[in-house]
Parts: sequence; structure tokens; C-alpha cells
Amino acid sequence: MNEENVSFGYEDIAPDEKTRRVGGVFSNVAARYDLMNDAMSGGMHRLWKDRFVRRVKPRAGEAILDMAGGTGDIAFRLAKSDAAVTVADINAEMLQIGMDRADKRGIDGLVWAQENAEELSFADKSFDAYTIAFGIRNVTHIEKALMEAHRVLKRGGRFFCLEFSTTLWPGFAEAYDLYSHRIVPKIGQALAKDEDSYRYLIESIRRFPDMARFKTMIEEAGFVQCTVEPMLGGLVAIHSGYRI
Repeated sequence: MNEENVSFGYEDIAPDEKTRRVGGVFSNVAARYDLMNDAMSGGMHRLWKDRFVRRVKPRAGEAILDMAGGTGDIAFRLAKSDAAVTVADINAEMLQIGMDRADKRGIDGLVWAQENAEELSFADKSFDAYTIAFGIRNVTHIEKALMEAHRVLKRGGRFFCLEFSTTLWPGFAEAYDLYSHRIVPKIGQALAKDEDSYRYLIESIRRFPDMARFKTMIEEAGFVQCTVEPMLGGLVAIHSGYRI
């Protein structure tokens, strides 16, 4: 593998090419975002997101950045606390879906921003909490995104990441592997006419660092008191840390 290359599913490609291709994937799936998540999680993503937001413990008045949150799934939950939530996403189509959903639900007060997680436009120490759910594995340079998260958090700020990982449960791991690689892309083709995007999303999980390695990456970005909370044996995990 060329040192400058990054993973796109099972391929190793140039960073600019990954950014372009990932953008295409999410432009393709934006209108069927809920369907995508249901296919990949068997519908359990809603429960995982509820648990994730409970761990964040959003409070009234605090500033929270929800990165890669374009469709609003996490932001809508955070906003119930009366926190000041900024929803950021690199993909304009995903943001538009989120804004349309917010209008339909009568949810106002959210700030919507098109942002690259690796090069945020926000000032240093702008937010009390930073959240990212099922988004960081699609970032071209994960280390840069983590460093940016650290930069924009205030002292004592909280970092929370919800992401697929690798389950350690014997039997279940093999069953999910079979389901995800063989069934999920076929669901994508049948319901969204897009097998390739769904295949990439599954492959991106396999290429993402395991829980221990990702925890180390968060620590290397400057966060302290880092923890990982596995669910379903690590199929999904909540990672957290603090800025000092």
C-alpha cells in the first residue's frame, strides 16, 4: 500500500479520490438514509443513538457540534435538552435532508453548516461537546478530524463518537459478517437501486480500526479519560474523551 493512499472499502486509493467517492456515496443514499441505517443495523440504530445521546448528557444552553450529522438524527435528540446545536456535514444533500426533516417536525433553532471534519471553520474552544455518529470512518484522514475536534472544544469539553466496530462475540461475528457482506448490498439494490454504495459502507466498517486502536488514536489527538463502551460485543461502540 502506498503510504499516501487511504482506504475506500477494500480498495486503497488517493486521498482526494476517497473524498470524492465518499461524497458520491452519501449523495446517492441521502434520500434513503433511514433505509440505509435500518439495513446495516437491523433497525437497531435508533436504540444505539438514544443510548449515545444519553451518554453525552446535553444540557440547556451549552454549545454542541454534531459533525457528520446532516440528516439530523442525533441533533434532534440533542435539541430536546435546549442545547445550542450546530449540525455540520460535508455533504450538501445530507444537510438538505436534515433541514427538510426539521421543518416537517417543527424543530427550529438548529444551525446547519457545510463543513469538512478535517478543516473546521469554527474558532478554537467554541463548543462544550462534539458528537459524531457513524461518520468518522468515512473521513479521509481520521487523525486530522480528531485533532480538529480537540481544537474546537473548550477546556473540559466532551468528545463522543458512535461507530461500528468489530464484534468479539463468537458465532454472532460470523453471522453478522454473512448478513452484512451478502445481504445488505442486495437490500440496497432492491430498495435503493444502489448495490455499490451499500457495499462500500459495509467494507468501510471492516477497514476501520478496532476499538483498542481507535481509543489510542483519540488519546493521541490530545483527549484524556478516554473510554470505550461496546455494544453487541463491539459491533458498535461509544468512544469518549475530554479536552483539558
